[in-house]
Amino acid sequence: MTPYRIPYGRQNIDQSDIDAVMQVLTSPWLTQGPTIERFEKALADHCEAEHAVAVCNATAALHIACIAAGLGAGDRLWTTPNTFVASANCGRYCGAEVDFVDIDPQTLNLDARLLAEKLEVARRTGKLPKVVVAVAFSGQSCDMRMMAQLAEQYDFTLIEDASHAVGASYLGRPVGCGQYAAMTIFSFHPVKIITTAEGGMVLTNRAELAERLRRLRSHGITGDPAQMDVPDHGLWYYQQLELGFNYRMTDLHAALGLSQMARLDAFVARRRQLAARYDRLLAGLAVTLPSVQPGAESAWHLYVVRLQLEHITLSQREVFDALRDAGLGVNLHYIPVHLQPYYQALGFKEGDFPEAERYFSQALSLPLYPDLTDDQQDEVVEILRRILG
Repeated sequence: MTPYRIPYGRQNIDQSDIDAVMQVLTSPWLTQGPTIERFEKALADHCEAEHAVAVCNATAALHIACIAAGLGAGDRLWTTPNTFVASANCGRYCGAEVDFVDIDPQTLNLDARLLAEKLEVARRTGKLPKVVVAVAFSGQSCDMRMMAQLAEQYDFTLIEDASHAVGASYLGRPVGCGQYAAMTIFSFHPVKIITTAEGGMVLTNRAELAERLRRLRSHGITGDPAQMDVPDHGLWYYQQLELGFNYRMTDLHAALGLSQMARLDAFVARRRQLAARYDRLLAGLAVTLPSVQPGAESAWHLYVVRLQLEHITLSQREVFDALRDAGLGVNLHYIPVHLQPYYQALGFKEGDFPEAERYFSQALSLPLYPDLTDDQQDEVVEILRRILG
């Protein structure tokens, strides 16, 4: 991969992170030890949630969340086309059908009004979803209050894929608090808000879901005599109660995440500062700036603009390539999932979700990460200004 002078995202690792990982390396525990539980508790406390279950990545978190929600063959999962494929693939892993709801042109999130319309049609045809995955694109929640009302009305499980939104808030409470979603998913990939190198987490307020999630991440096995169907044979005994997975996080990864938690608020504050600065610096250019809905405070994982192609002479591809040639690691989030060959083979086609497709034809993700300096940001804007003419 080409190393760009200014990438679109980058982790922040300091000596305290290195020391935390080294401490685990010299401890008796490298894998399933006490640091995982400490990391889980730290994030649950920060998000005001009752339970947190750490796993090896956010894709695994989505998968076991869907299983815990009872999703299976013959069921349906709905999500947004403007997301990474994992938000949809988790339904396919369970044997469920997957469908999409188009996006709000302002927030770029799944449109709650379109969801309501599609649910009413689905009720009449007997094709309601069992799970809806609401993705907090770029770091801000969907209209979760309305979606929670729809979940109750139409009896589906609402999962918030908040992979972009660690440290964000919605209607005055932290994303992950469980007020609206049955389960919330976080990602700790290096370009996300905090990192464990690779890792994910499921947060929930429901004890029965947390218990099953913990079992699913570890082969479906329990060592709890209360869950076994035979008398206790001793401390060495365990039973596999269902088909689970090896989705466990290690203490090494958890140590890095726990150390990063100490800087979470600072990371988010810097991202918000940079986003506000982009808003000022980009004013007057032929781009549409991102918007945040009332009541949401984004964690700003991404800063995405939409090129006003009618006002410039270059194509989206030409602007993208020119920025890359200038050493800027810009990116594009996301190719609509329904346009991927795998999903087109399932019957989806171009034109199915026009707002997501229109957005994709204009989108550009600019560099945004805590270590991005004001001078570097000025350079990004100046290069973009020069390219746009």
